[in-house]
Amino acid sequence: MTTTETATEFAIDELLSDGITNTPPSFVRAILKAASDPAITSFAGGLPNPISFPQEKLMESMQRVVAERGPEAFQYSMTAGIPELREWIAERYNHRFGTDYTADDVLVTTGSQQVLDLLGKVLLDKGDGVIVEKPTYLAAIQAFALQQPVFREVELTEEGLNTDELTVALEAGAKMIYLIPNFQNPTGLTYTAENRAKVREILAGRNIVVVEDDPYGELRFEGESLPYIGATALPHGVVMGSFSKTVTPGFRMGYLLTKDHELLRRLNTAKEAADLHTNVFSQFVVLDYLRHNDLDEHLVKIRDLYRDQAQAMTDAMAEFFPAEVSFTKPQGGMFLWATLPAGINTMDLFPKALARCVAFVPGEPFYAEPGSYSTMRLNFTNADADTIRDGIRRLGEVIAEAL
Repeated sequence: MTTTETATEFAIDELLSDGITNTPPSFVRAILKAASDPAITSFAGGLPNPISFPQEKLMESMQRVVAERGPEAFQYSMTAGIPELREWIAERYNHRFGTDYTADDVLVTTGSQQVLDLLGKVLLDKGDGVIVEKPTYLAAIQAFALQQPVFREVELTEEGLNTDELTVALEAGAKMIYLIPNFQNPTGLTYTAENRAKVREILAGRNIVVVEDDPYGELRFEGESLPYIGATALPHGVVMGSFSKTVTPGFRMGYLLTKDHELLRRLNTAKEAADLHTNVFSQFVVLDYLRHNDLDEHLVKIRDLYRDQAQAMTDAMAEFFPAEVSFTKPQGGMFLWATLPAGINTMDLFPKALARCVAFVPGEPFYAEPGSYSTMRLNFTNADADTIRDGIRRLGEVIAEAL
């Protein structure tokens, strides 16, 4: 028997779990590989602008951590995260939102993506209902899909969730609802104060975990911050946050806050099984950076940068996109959403755009239910104004030809 025959006879496919078999790889990751050619203008990735990385200050923090912490910075640590960092996170949210979080309400994770993975493992069994926005963050769909739940989509409007559809979805049954209320990924939309209050009213009294993913909340460059829907106002409120968009994405430093300590205990157990704890050295470096630098001053620079880049993109779209195309105008964050006339599948449009050396993310991966969609996500934070204008001009030509 040859090696090839042996490999065929003992196919790995027969050994894979149903969860991984039914979970597709990240479409964005595939796009980023396709768009890695420096000749391609990519609006596909969710990449913070490298200009915003405080490299020199982080280097100073690394040196201080090594000098002052010594072996502690290189040793195993507690699963929940180092106490001083958890305390800083709690105090930050209390200052911003008037909450009463403590360090005991915080779990530091390996990126906020790990929070999604842990929530899926702790809460979802095969066939359980999970409510998501339509459209929603594609990596959340991927993380939850491993547990084989039933996705219940609720339409996202200019104001926020469609509350009539939300009521129907709740009646159908769900253990968890996953929301991105600020500068939503992929649409860039933000829930209004009125919509948040209405959604909170509908969820009150129901035994459901309310997850609010907020990695972009501190990147608001227009308007005023709004209160969360759940957080400390609902018994199973969970808020997700990250240092990826404010300090550095490469450290993979995320976290969650919740007053539900029984849920937190279970999430802690799931994290123990996953990776024991988040990178200790990175935690100490981030903490040192936060203690020795003014984060708010740093955020002003990021907001100013992203405001200009968002304006450059919307101005270019108004000039070069056909009139039949509509698009959102975000008040913060990193993305906006374009809607083409019905009947134009943006998945078919993608290779044509790539041939013109410009990349975007077709809408399809952001929907829990497969189908043909005439939408696309565009990232404005990782290119300068001239590059944005030229890339949007070329993309506009591709769309015009399709119309």
